[in-house]
Amino acid sequence: MLLEVNESQLVLVDYQDRLMPVIQDGPQVLANAQRLARMARLLRVPVWGTEQNPEKLGHNDEIVRSHCLKTLSKMDFSAATSGLLDVLRPPARVMGGNARSLPRHLQKPAAAAVAERSMVVIAGCEAHVCLMQTALEMLEQELDVWVVTDACGSRTERNRDAAFDRLAGAGAELVTTEMVAFEWLRSAEHPSFREVLAMIK
Repeated sequence: MLLEVNESQLVLVDYQDRLMPVIQDGPQVLANAQRLARMARLLRVPVWGTEQNPEKLGHNDEIVRSHCLKTLSKMDFSAATSGLLDVLRPPARVMGGNARSLPRHLQKPAAAAVAERSMVVIAGCEAHVCLMQTALEMLEQELDVWVVTDACGSRTERNRDAAFDRLAGAGAELVTTEMVAFEWLRSAEHPSFREVLAMIK
């Protein structure tokens, strides 16, 4: 199965000022997160961010934060329990009406009012804590989860790799930033191909 740009959302977890300096390969991890955010906005993929205890760890990187439609502050390690599932799956709007409304059998179901994007592309830090717990809870909610490995980091390689093993075993797809880019584009004839290519070169 390939990623579908029109069914995707991007979640960027905890790229925070006081956390990134201790993440192994932190500058490269952050650069890939910034690329993902820029590509997503260009291709009209909704981008959401999270920040773990921002009073202690600071806010997300400025570029990452600027591309997010919303950034959720949290104290729980999993963002799923801190409102993320609500933004990924907003409640269906109730169809209102009056005596002059269309007959009920001609009205569209309320659920159709929301175009659900069930493919969640996720990346973040630390991979074995906040990223993993968030992704596992999304899998439990039957979302399709795609973990961007080169945009994820932990303080140690062992912890990061253990998170990837566990996520893959739970059903997450492991991908890279370039894999996401080219699956979202699908063709060199895509109108944004050159702009995306410039971002990943």
